[in-house]
Amino acid sequence: MSKPLSDHERKKQISVRGLAGVENISALKQDFNRHLHFTLVKDRNVATRRDYFFALAHTVREHLIGRWIRTQQHYYEKDPKRVYYISLEFYMGRTLQNTMVNLALENACDEAMYQLGLDMEELQDMEEDAGLGNGGLGRLAACFLDSMASLGLAAYGYGIRYEFGIFNQKIVNGWQVEEADDWLRFGNPWEKARPEYMRPVHFYGRTEHHSDGVKWVDTQVVLALPYDTPIPGYRNNIVNTMRLWSAKAPCEFNLKDFNVGGYIQAVLDRNLAENISRVLYPNDNFFEGKELRLKQEYFVVSATLQDIIRRFKVSKFGSREIVRTDFSKLPDKVAIQLNDTHPAMAIPELMRVLVDEEKLQWDMAWDICVRTCAYTNHTVLPEALERWPVDLFAHLLPRHLEIVYEINRRHLERVAAKFPGDNDRLSRMSLIEECGQKRINMAHLCIVGSHAVNGVARIHSDILKATVFKDFYEMEPDKFQNKTNGITPRRWLVMCNPGLAEVIAERIGEDFIRDLDQLKDLLNFVNDEAFIRDVAKVKQENKLKFAVHLEEHYKVKINPNSMFDLQVKRIHEYKRQLLNCLHIITYYNRIKKEPNKQWTPRTVMIGGKAAPGYHTAKMIIRLITAIGEVVNNDPVVGDRLKVIFLENYRVTLAERVIPASDLSEQISTAGTEASGTGNMKFMLNGALTIGTMDGANVEMAEEAGEGNIFIFGMLVDDVDSRLCIYYYNRLPELKQAIDQIAGGFFSPKQPDLFKEIVNMLMNHDRFKVFADYEEYIKCQEKVNALYKDPKEWTKKVIYNIAGCGKFSSDRTIAQYAREIWGVEPSLEKLPPPDDMQ
Repeated sequence: MSKPLSDHERKKQISVRGLAGVENISALKQDFNRHLHFTLVKDRNVATRRDYFFALAHTVREHLIGRWIRTQQHYYEKDPKRVYYISLEFYMGRTLQNTMVNLALENACDEAMYQLGLDMEELQDMEEDAGLGNGGLGRLAACFLDSMASLGLAAYGYGIRYEFGIFNQKIVNGWQVEEADDWLRFGNPWEKARPEYMRPVHFYGRTEHHSDGVKWVDTQVVLALPYDTPIPGYRNNIVNTMRLWSAKAPCEFNLKDFNVGGYIQAVLDRNLAENISRVLYPNDNFFEGKELRLKQEYFVVSATLQDIIRRFKVSKFGSREIVRTDFSKLPDKVAIQLNDTHPAMAIPELMRVLVDEEKLQWDMAWDICVRTCAYTNHTVLPEALERWPVDLFAHLLPRHLEIVYEINRRHLERVAAKFPGDNDRLSRMSLIEECGQKRINMAHLCIVGSHAVNGVARIHSDILKATVFKDFYEMEPDKFQNKTNGITPRRWLVMCNPGLAEVIAERIGEDFIRDLDQLKDLLNFVNDEAFIRDVAKVKQENKLKFAVHLEEHYKVKINPNSMFDLQVKRIHEYKRQLLNCLHIITYYNRIKKEPNKQWTPRTVMIGGKAAPGYHTAKMIIRLITAIGEVVNNDPVVGDRLKVIFLENYRVTLAERVIPASDLSEQISTAGTEASGTGNMKFMLNGALTIGTMDGANVEMAEEAGEGNIFIFGMLVDDVDSRLCIYYYNRLPELKQAIDQIAGGFFSPKQPDLFKEIVNMLMNHDRFKVFADYEEYIKCQEKVNALYKDPKEWTKKVIYNIAGCGKFSSDRTIAQYAREIWGVEPSLEKLPPPDDMQ
């Protein structure tokens, strides 16, 4: 019998990782050694594993630089319309492997490292995640950058270079503890500081109205220093730019008026200005109206708009002379996409620049502004909507407040003209909320100041038009669109699941990687025994690999033949991790009641971070860990049920766990999850979904076939007004589970530890956990039954993978490009740069 191939030999045979020519490998080894000896180690005799990582990163980066310069040169020559995607979050994860995938260097680098006695996976593990986002919104921005480059769009991502990203989560005695994410501690090999493009950003001060216009004076200045990161398209030699701004105090900061004793303090106070880009706010779907956050929002917008206008005025490559002064052409050359309301200040800031600085008439400036900007809404939860106090605005951005008032005055005039006498409508549609403390409704500002408004899944866009923004839809129905979210198949299939990508490529070729609709050709193989076997085998290998990872990093042993049941996402009441908990407890109670029955073994894994100030979410984590302590140590249950809380869930952990999962839990209350994108990642990687008719789940059921996904629960229109006590009294298993939580069964040392959770579930649960409990449990029984028939299970998996085409971010971006930005995507490749081997 031939001996099984080593991991390295197996990887060499995966064609989607790129060809490894002998010349390539030898050149890579030379470059690597040059970087190791001259760039890094220098006077040290011994190289550390981190040195090896940086040497490899610099070697790969070299392959980007020529393409990057060439791409930007190409844009200057062709002068296309440029797309500016402004987001307060870019959740990028690691860059090394993604770059190798997109440049077809993976096999060559792997072989080069192997020949040098190094393990590439070990080196990849040295890289820090760039965790500059909270969850879906920030990760969507990252997928969009990949797709925009892969579709040849002249696009730029603009955001903030947070010194500290999303906190690292530690679980200590069952509780979440936050730790600062010092991701730049060892340096970032992918970024390039561009001090020559530093921009001043103004705060505070006052306005002066003169006959020749308005001046904003006596402001405090903070400098915005840009750092550029290359964004390679998939094997098309295009490299776009993500530009992140870092806050710097100007040299004269606080020194103008210092006295002899104040010099040291003045220098120390520079920190106050530089705090703007210090840390990412760790809230997901929750608005916290802090001054520092508003500063961050205006900081990114002001610096970015200065950059956009500079680039608009100068169109020749490498030239700084101004060639364009006619701003009426701005919407033909610039598209600005606002990722949620966080960059909403772009609207009044663009008006300020056009009217106050460029001296345009208001009407012309407004027309330019609206035709340039577009707004993506990401949530309907009222607590997530940004509503800034007018007082704070007046203090921090006095000129912008005046502009917002003027925008509102003209807007309300238009509303009154269209709906005469409807005063209720006027107050509902105003940008200023008058009840209680006066606030600016940023979503209203975005709608009024944009030519397109989109939701992120069909059901979400319908809800916007029918409820949240109904008045605005009635006023301007053509403004509202849908753009269902997507994910990049490069990171979320080729990179994280090469085994599955290869099994697919063997059947339908490799073109699906840039045209994911081709996955529907897999429908021809639904009954193909060999394909069914191959898909199941890849899943089993991924599960074994993840089980080893869990044992190494979490010291827990799990049964790799059990169903891997996953719910990984931010911890939030609306995502209903509590419903999952009730199922776990119910299943546990059933096993205890009939220990000799043939139960389908399950390993339930739940992961995700709770915002540090969100008490209920932190209690939910404590409940999950408490249930795990009881279930995992019960000898009667054995390995038929295990409960694991996955600590510090982040992009890199998602890339490990998603390919290993069997069941994906997408169980938010219908009408609360705008889209979801984790749901799509699980579907593409061969997991089946149990979910409600919420967000993109609705379209996933449509694409995979309703019979191939486990749907349960209320629909958006089923408003269940029945009290929770009704379900508690009617369903004995639910009552038992709640009584156990309330009575301290899972917290014997602190019997009333979870009384707040129980009280919430029993008396004021906005998200109707009890109302969906019975159907959820029955649906989970169907899951168990199907899992006992591996062949039928795998057939459904294949239907799901075949239905994933729609959920590529390439499709999403092509729709944004054509229907909002007015640009045409292209699959053309640029010629490779001359200096490439």
